Amino acid sequence: MAGRPDRGPASQWPYGGDGAWTQELLDQLRPAARDLGRLVAWLARTVSASVCLQDAHGALLAGERLPLDAAVVADVASGRVSAAALEDGERNVRLVGVRHPGPGRAVGAVLAVARPAPFDRRTADVLTHTAAVLELLLRERELADAGRRLRRATADLRLAILQLLMVEDTVSARRVAAGLWPGLLEDDTARVYVLEGARAERDRLADACVDATDGRALVVRCPAVDEHVIVVGPSAEVGERLRSLVADRPGTFLGGSPRQPLALTATAYGQAVTALAVARFQPDRSAVYAARTRPLQLVDPAVLRTWTATVLRPLDALPHHVRAELVATTRLGLEFTAVNAAKVLGVSRNTVRARMDRVAALLGADLSRMAVRALAHAALNTEAAHGPYDPGGRASGPPARARLTELLGTSALRTWAEGLLGRLDADGRDLRGTLRAWTGADAHAERAAQALGVHAQTVREHVRAAEPVLERRLTAGGTDLYEVVLAQLVTGELPVPDLGVPGPGAANPDQPDASVHR
Repeated sequence: MAGRPDRGPASQWPYGGDGAWTQELLDQLRPAARDLGRLVAWLARTVSASVCLQDAHGALLAGERLPLDAAVVADVASGRVSAAALEDGERNVRLVGVRHPGPGRAVGAVLAVARPAPFDRRTADVLTHTAAVLELLLRERELADAGRRLRRATADLRLAILQLLMVEDTVSARRVAAGLWPGLLEDDTARVYVLEGARAERDRLADACVDATDGRALVVRCPAVDEHVIVVGPSAEVGERLRSLVADRPGTFLGGSPRQPLALTATAYGQAVTALAVARFQPDRSAVYAARTRPLQLVDPAVLRTWTATVLRPLDALPHHVRAELVATTRLGLEFTAVNAAKVLGVSRNTVRARMDRVAALLGADLSRMAVRALAHAALNTEAAHGPYDPGGRASGPPARARLTELLGTSALRTWAEGLLGRLDADGRDLRGTLRAWTGADAHAERAAQALGVHAQTVREHVRAAEPVLERRLTAGGTDLYEVVLAQLVTGELPVPDLGVPGPGAANPDQPDASVHR
C-alpha cells in the first residue's frame, strides 16, 4: 500500500461550508448530542465510508476497527505528519490526527476514513471539519475525566482525614486537612452529622452538603453504609445549613451529635447514628442526640477511673502509637460490627479482628461474651472521655474485680438499673426474661431459644419489642445494648464476669445473630 503524507492543517473550525452537512455537524455540538460514537456514525453516513477513531495507543474509541498501515498510523499519532492519504486499489483511506491539548506534537487520537470512491473536495472538507469537532469533544471528555479524578482524590483525602479522627490521631488529621482546607480542624471540638438518603442519590447529596457547608465542614461518603453521608462540622452553623438542606429534600434524614472533642469523633459518630434512627420519626426528619443520664455518671468518678486504669494497665507497656491504634480499633469494633469498623478505618476485617484479639489477650478478656464486651466498652470509653488515669501503674488497692463490685453496688446505679429493666415487667410476654436469656447467650437467638424452650423467631420478636420500651437499640449492638447488659449485671440478672481469663471465643464470632463484631 503506497502512502503520501498530507501536511495540511487538521484542526480548523468550520467557519464556512456549503450544504446541509455544515449545520448537521454543528448540531453535534449541542449538549444533548455530544457523543463520539454519534459523531463518527454521522461522518460514516455523510461520506459513505467506514470510519475508525482510535487513541494514540491504538485503542478503539468509536466506529469500527479498520486494517491500517501501522507505520503510517504511528507517524500520524506521533505528530510527524498531521494527515495521510492511502490507496490500495480497492479503497481510499484518509488518516487525520486529532490534536491533543497541551505542548508537544503528539495527537490525542487518529481518525481513519476508508471508502471505495476517491476523496473529492467536499468529502475532504467534511473530514477536516469533523476532526476539529472531534478535537473539541475529546478535550471536553478529558476535562470531565480530570474533574472526576480530582473529585475522587478529594473524596479519598476527606475519608483519610475522617479515618485519622476515628482512631484519635487528631495531629495527623489536622496536618492532612491543612493543605486543602486551612482552619477546618483548628477547633478542639466538633459535631458529627449523618445524613441518609437513597443510595442512587448519595453523590448528589454529598455534593449538596459540600455546597451547603461552604468549606466549613468535612464531608465524607460513608464507607460502611451506602446510603449515608458523614459531616464533621466544628461550627453550629453547619447544623443549621444541613437541616435546611434536609428540609428541601424529601426522603432525606439527618442525625447529629452534641459537641465532642475531636479525639472522640468515633463516639460522636455513634451518637449521630443513634439520632438518625430517631430522625426517621420526626416531622422535620432531623434529630440531635439527646444526652441522657448514663449509668457510669452515677458512680464515684475516682473509683471508676481507678477501675479503668486497673483493667487497661496491661496495655500501658505497649508503645504509645501501637496502644492508641489498638484501643481506637477496639472501641470502634465494640460499638459497630467488625465489617463496618473495617470500612470506616480503611483496613480489612481481619485486621480489625487481629487488633481486637490482641487487646483481648492482653486484658485477659473473652470478647465473645456479651458481659465482657460491655465492661471492656465501659473501660475504653471512660479512658477516652477522661484520659489515661495513673498510666504508670502507681495506684495500689484492691484488684479490678473488687473495684468492679464496688462500682456495681452503688445505690444510685441499682435504682437506675431497676428502673430501666422494670419497664419490661408490664408486658405479659415476659420480655425481661427473654432479654435476660438473649444477653446471657451472648445475643444468639438460637441458644437463647433453646434455653427458654421457644422458637428462635420468638426470641427475636421479643428483643425487638423491648427496644421501644427501653428506648434503646438492642439488635444493632453498641452503647445501647451494653447499657442494658450493665443494668443486668447490677441487678444480678447476669453474673459478673472475670476480666483475666480469656476463653476460646474469638473477638468477633461469626454467629448469625451476633449483634456486634459480625
